[in-house]
Amino acid sequence: MSIAREPDLKEVKELKEVKEVKEISTKYLNRDLSWIEFNWRVLEEAQDASTPLLERVKFLSIVSSNLDEFMSVRVAGLKDQIKAGYTKKDFTGYTPAGLIKRIMKRTAKMVTEQYKTYREVTRLLTKEGIVFTEFEDLNTTQKKAMDAYYHDIIFPVLTPMAVDQSRPFPLVHNQSVYLAVLLVREGDDLDDEPYFAIVQVPSNLSRYIPVPTRPNSKKTEFILLEELIEHHIESLFSGYIPISVHGFRVTRNADLTLNEEGAEDLLEEIEKELRRRRWGSPVRLEVQEGIHPYALAQLQDEFEIEEQIFEIDGPLDITYFMKLAGTLNGYENLRYPRIAAKYPIEFEDTTDFFEVLKQKDVLVHHPYETFDAVTDFIIHAAYDPKVLAIKMTLYRASGNSPIIQALARAAESGKQVTVVVELKARFDEERNIAWARMLEKSGCHVVYGLVGLKTHAKITLVVRQEEQTLRRYVHVGTGNYNDSTARLYTDVGLFTSNSVIGEDASALFNEITGYSAPHDWQSFAVAPTDLKDKLFELIEREAEHARAGRPARIIAKMNSLSNQEMVDALYAASQAGVKIELIIRGVCCLRPGVPGISENITVRSIVDRFLEHSRIYYFENGGLVDVYLSSADWMTRNLTRRIELMCPVLDREMKKVMIQILNVTLHDNVKARELMPNGMYSRIKNELTPYRSQFEAMKITSWKKLRLES
Repeated sequence: MSIAREPDLKEVKELKEVKEVKEISTKYLNRDLSWIEFNWRVLEEAQDASTPLLERVKFLSIVSSNLDEFMSVRVAGLKDQIKAGYTKKDFTGYTPAGLIKRIMKRTAKMVTEQYKTYREVTRLLTKEGIVFTEFEDLNTTQKKAMDAYYHDIIFPVLTPMAVDQSRPFPLVHNQSVYLAVLLVREGDDLDDEPYFAIVQVPSNLSRYIPVPTRPNSKKTEFILLEELIEHHIESLFSGYIPISVHGFRVTRNADLTLNEEGAEDLLEEIEKELRRRRWGSPVRLEVQEGIHPYALAQLQDEFEIEEQIFEIDGPLDITYFMKLAGTLNGYENLRYPRIAAKYPIEFEDTTDFFEVLKQKDVLVHHPYETFDAVTDFIIHAAYDPKVLAIKMTLYRASGNSPIIQALARAAESGKQVTVVVELKARFDEERNIAWARMLEKSGCHVVYGLVGLKTHAKITLVVRQEEQTLRRYVHVGTGNYNDSTARLYTDVGLFTSNSVIGEDASALFNEITGYSAPHDWQSFAVAPTDLKDKLFELIEREAEHARAGRPARIIAKMNSLSNQEMVDALYAASQAGVKIELIIRGVCCLRPGVPGISENITVRSIVDRFLEHSRIYYFENGGLVDVYLSSADWMTRNLTRRIELMCPVLDREMKKVMIQILNVTLHDNVKARELMPNGMYSRIKNELTPYRSQFEAMKITSWKKLRLES
């Protein structure tokens, strides 16, 4: 008879290693599952007690808005593949059906955790005097005020919509909150089959309604719009008794399907697609926890959804939290301190940008250095009588963009103004259409880019008459020409009058706006023609240096890495001995730290106050360092289906500034998380003094004077 025994330490270690090998049996991490892990990191910021309370509120909102877009685009795409009978595995080993099951399981856990965090945050808000209340908890005076608000403001815009044999299910708008109402006729038996109706919660009214202050109270109270409607639901159905009222929300496929080749007018074609978006096939159904089974069955039958159903223990769609946190008066102690963005030191004591740029390049790091410098540069060009032409790409602009106004003014004054407006910038299509029409009316040449490609490059070219010659001034950035997001995103921008960069800039605009053969670039690398090949060349060059015993190192900061060929190129460089440090905020399909494959690669992600958005690429090159800024992540769409730009930083001093930015980021041991071989992220912890890169960046008075050792 054998005697059971405890395994010894060696056996335990071997068993653990076998388990780890099974966990990392594939070389790649799945893009969509990696994205979910990114959204978990955002949720962790909402859970972090060290984060100011109203900032935690914002992070909760961001989790919701991120998930909305993910469902309406990525999950929608998977459902389309399943419907088409597509069963082939992707390079990470997942079929569409298998992946969507994994996504739903992981996402359901995330949503449960999100609403657990929501309840914790609202409890803490109550302690601070910011209270979300229910109608029954109001005093008499408050109830009268809310009754009046309902009857005067809300009731007139409500439309109860019955669903029966003569009245088919009405259009349910994408991501709008509705109430599903079950009713019985007065005098009927409560056990009879109920009547079913829906009521849209008006999206043009505030979701949170201020409640009059109680006597001798300093609390700020709110009631949710749907709570008021539910309390007064009988006013919409006279002669009927409501027996159940619960919220629901549908997410539809929001990806545009364009026939650009056959479109006579791309702007009109996109306008048509935006109207069709309202009818996109349902992808996700969110319902309030406890919804009546009959109501749920009606919704499932209408939307033909069986599995992508989320029961929500709290208010649906908490993206309203973002507006609340931003508009609530006072409570500065519950927010991050305001950042005092600095004006670039090179432009501080001058009103002539061009005179400065004749002498040297200028690199600006947002939001630590103000985006006003970019706006002022374009305004300065618009009013300068020596400026003959302004050309720029426009992917996303703010609601009241001073840049748009400056371009219009320049065109009206007789300058040649060309604007490449990307009409297909997802969820900004309508705004960009409006900008395009306004610019055209002002006399600008508006171009919509090349068929089949999104124009994602961020570049401005100014052509100026100076004495007997023309000089080109260029701004190249990693972020959009958007003064609003520039206060929230970390990005870099380069101003230069370098003639080589200027010539490439002219050639790029000629390719986009006219008929030009692919250019033999002197400095730029441009997607989709040669950017990927250029990156392969730079990575392989580092591998050759490593094999020859010369200094070889890659630092790449980007938003996402999902292109298989790029991952394989990095694996090969790692195996050649190149030290590779990746700083990737979001999706990463590369699995670091796998023996024999990627042991020389580390991946870190920083999720903090500002959205890490800059793309910076560093190549050691045997000691002759090359540094680039780019609009492109290393994703298939960026490298093959978009017009993207990678520009070298040629000025020695500006190159040092770029390296400083990377070094500050690599030192972070507070908000940085490291990607483990199993695909999970772990906070970086060490014995060094706590170093929070974004907060340290705010302390830097001039990036041009700072020096940090690698």
